[in-house]
Amino acid sequence: MTEKVCPFWVGYLLSSPIRKLWHNPKKILEPYINQGMKIVDIGCAMGFFSLPLAKIVGENGKVICVDIQEKMIRSLEKRAKKAGLLDRIETHVCSENSFCLENFDGENDFALAFAVVHEIPDPLVFFSEVYRVLKSEGKLLMAEPKGHVSEEQFAASVRTAQGLGFEITDRPYIRSTRAALLQKHQ
Repeated sequence: MTEKVCPFWVGYLLSSPIRKLWHNPKKILEPYINQGMKIVDIGCAMGFFSLPLAKIVGENGKVICVDIQEKMIRSLEKRAKKAGLLDRIETHVCSENSFCLENFDGENDFALAFAVVHEIPDPLVFFSEVYRVLKSEGKLLMAEPKGHVSEEQFAASVRTAQGLGFEITDRPYIRSTRAALLQKHQ
């Protein structure tokens, strides 16, 4: 898996304000997020989506940020502190095979996996964990970069999620990605 994981230095590029020109977090996420929600940002890196999510959920919400790279998490914590959002963010360094969020089963309203699934060694384990941590009717926004993930690979990921009980509720347009909004059904 390590050869597929985004190098730490790329995190600086992914966190650049210039990226907002084609991936504006507020425009992408605001249709699905409300104040007070509990969100899981999987593969959060340095917090490009995490910090805007923390603003959207407000002081009664929480964003649980998960990444396999401790350096990414530490950088996110510094950025969250500087932005005054650290109290709305909870960070977790996960393992290759688990989000390490066993204490959050069925507690989350929404999960974000932006350019992450193609880095996961076992998508079935990934979607099972997402399903486990979401509330009933909870949603997952999955977006994968077109340059890394073919239409066939994306469709296979969606089928894996559907096999676990997710249902496609939307196919949002997100520039340069293949995206699906999936909802947990029991």
